[in-house]
Amino acid sequence: MITASILLQAQSQGSDPMFYIMMGLLMVVFYFFMIRPQQKKAKDAKKFREALQKGVKVVTIGGLHGKVIEVTDTTILLEVDSNVKLRFEKSAIAMDNSQQLNEVTAKA
Repeated sequence: MITASILLQAQSQGSDPMFYIMMGLLMVVFYFFMIRPQQKKAKDAKKFREALQKGVKVVTIGGLHGKVIEVTDTTILLEVDSNVKLRFEKSAIAMDNSQQLNEVTAKA
């Protein structure tokens, strides 16, 4: 009798299709709410870095504000103050700051 009840319990804990459906739905939710937006953000950042041009005001990932003076394949030259120029990897550029700086100066 004891072995029969153990076998019945083992069969009921077997491959439950509802468990696999729930796991599949969980994976879909993770993809659409976590993975996909992160991939889109990385793609947009890469596109921005490839389109950098001379004269654009940017912010680095370290928080340094500057104006692009020169663009090469892998690096850019930023002017952060008069006669102060620093060379950065393109991957160190976080965002375009031209619109924000223009709005601030227009308000002042």
